[in-house]
Amino acid sequence: MAHALVVGAGIAGDTLALLMERDGWTVTVAEIAPTLRTGGQTVDLRGDSREVLQRAGLLQQALNRLVPQRGAAWIDAHERRLAEMPVEAFDGRGYVSREELLRTDLARIIHEATGPGVTHRFGETVKALQDTETGVLAHFRSGTQKKFDLVVGADGAHSTVRTLRFGPEETYRKPLGLAHAWFTLTERPETPPLDGWFLTHNAPGRRAVEARPGHPGHQEVGLTFATDTLPPRHDRQAQHALLERTFADVGWRTAEFLAAARHADDFALDTFDQIHTPRWSTGRIVLLGDSAWCASPLSGLGTALALRGAAELAAALHAAGAPDDTSRTPAALTAFEQTMRPRTTSAQQLLPGRVASMAPKSALGIRINALAMRALQSKAARPLIRKALADSEHGRTTTPTAEPRTSPAT
Repeated sequence: MAHALVVGAGIAGDTLALLMERDGWTVTVAEIAPTLRTGGQTVDLRGDSREVLQRAGLLQQALNRLVPQRGAAWIDAHERRLAEMPVEAFDGRGYVSREELLRTDLARIIHEATGPGVTHRFGETVKALQDTETGVLAHFRSGTQKKFDLVVGADGAHSTVRTLRFGPEETYRKPLGLAHAWFTLTERPETPPLDGWFLTHNAPGRRAVEARPGHPGHQEVGLTFATDTLPPRHDRQAQHALLERTFADVGWRTAEFLAAARHADDFALDTFDQIHTPRWSTGRIVLLGDSAWCASPLSGLGTALALRGAAELAAALHAAGAPDDTSRTPAALTAFEQTMRPRTTSAQQLLPGRVASMAPKSALGIRINALAMRALQSKAARPLIRKALADSEHGRTTTPTAEPRTSPAT
């Protein structure tokens, strides 16, 4: 039986493992984190996300985990509203959509749908990959080694697989000039309620402080600021010190959030980057998701691309005759890239001014951004925005080129 190694148990990696298992593969998933990762903010169920989950038989489970939201609002330091966009704007397909759930919930739904043909090895990753005549010999950090018919690097923008096979991260990283910290805040009796609103407070100097609804009794917090470089990922003390210096003079609830960040189990900090790789595969090794094509959170398409990419890779392998015959696996990986490359290239083309709208540089820029948010909802602009949204969703909703051999449960 053909055996694949997927490095990374995120949305892309576990979705691929699920689809490949249903098609007859044995799959090992290596995840460097000790457990399934939590954290992250909300993801929506539009376009590719909805279609792939529907075909996998998981859409209803995702719909059962939706976060109730009323919309987005941009506020000043006293929480006075400069602009707002209710969830009903653009027929529920605006800045905040009608159907959103936390990334951690979606990841768990997919993870728990995998069956006995998928083995997860947490706290594990690869340290070397060696080509053989019929596969790839993976050397694991734990000291073990095993030969696989296929190796998939779905381990994110800081991919170890990409570094091992294609070279150092700086070769492919395109920084966008912003960094973002996010974590979950547990509400206390004195915590100001959000009442279903995603609130953003912008401060001069390209700084933004966000709070949005999460699970009952929790708020999802984000801190965005201008930089291309960060302290080492393992130096949590230096990360918090940087945030506290950067946001020291920002009002609203910023001091509360900075204090809470130090105790959050799911605290994370990273730069907003894109990953541009000239090719995604070599031999029987292929990159998937952010490892191959990260469009950055500013695109709003990370989850949709991860789901669609997993579906297209599974479909390409099936069309090539795998898992019964893996001799054509390299050709299947090329076909997968030919299908997905135009979609990811389009997603990486951010709208002009996207960085500035996320974190305006000046007080004037903050006011202009609020005016723009209001103007987008005017009667004159509404039809154009609706058409742009419809065209965008249509363009990224394409049926995979082949069905998995075993139909998913519904």
